[in-house]
Amino acid sequence: MFNYYKQKHKVFISYYHADDQYYKNYIDTYLSNNIINKSVVAGEYDSDNSDEYIKRLIREEKISDSSVVVVLVGKNTKKRKHVDWEIYAGLRKSINGCSALIGILLPSVIAYGGYFPQDLPQRLGDNVDSGYASIYTWDYAIKNFDAIIDKAFNEKASKNSKVRNGRIQMQYNLW
Repeated sequence: MFNYYKQKHKVFISYYHADDQYYKNYIDTYLSNNIINKSVVAGEYDSDNSDEYIKRLIREEKISDSSVVVVLVGKNTKKRKHVDWEIYAGLRKSINGCSALIGILLPSVIAYGGYFPQDLPQRLGDNVDSGYASIYTWDYAIKNFDAIIDKAFNEKASKNSKVRNGRIQMQYNLW
């Protein structure tokens, strides 16, 4: 009898909660069997705390041991400072190296048949341009979720020199 063991990867999902919670919930409900979900749960951190304190908590408690960061790219994701901070934290060098990086284009971004580089959060775009990060459409990603997580994880060490994380972190949301 063949006993196949599938490694579960620690995955942090970064997204704009106000716009894209539906897609995060879909992943949690239907696609998270083969991952260890390291994402922030709505209301987990008190928004009355300082930005620096929240950044540190998310980095230390969630992202520092994540092997893959998935960014759900909706129409306003690029404007969110927390998304930028989460990508930054995932790309920081640590004892375990940095996280692999994937962008998933949500239907609100590809509504007109494609996407433009300016639709992406800038730090994600930097890493797509360098060849470190990969981009997938929502439809493709939900059908191949485990495969794209495995691929990103398996390729991150060989692509390590392509990480681009020198951009200054966003201080404010853009509107």
